[in-house]
Amino acid sequence: MRKANTPAQATRPTVPPARPKDETARLGKEIYERDIRPVMGTDHDGDVVAIDVDSGNWTIGHEASEAVDRLSNQCPEAHDILCLRVGRMAVYSFGGSALRRP
Repeated sequence: MRKANTPAQATRPTVPPARPKDETARLGKEIYERDIRPVMGTDHDGDVVAIDVDSGNWTIGHEASEAVDRLSNQCPEAHDILCLRVGRMAVYSFGGSALRRP
């Protein structure tokens, strides 16, 4: 059974990413460490940051879908997007608790 698109998914462009996933991850992590992490307080611990690696624009949400929807509304041309969970090593974890950054 196919799930119906939400309004945000229906308007999101279906253009494939412009670069390989590992390059998007590398660039996004550089932007996060350089521009975003220094301004994140403990208020956002556990929230998700969506980063457009082409423009450096970013948004934050409680979940990845919320952050990406906000970024897509702010930057409709964004295709290479990296999501990172603030204060964690991964956006999602399976079986255990999310690993905190050292």
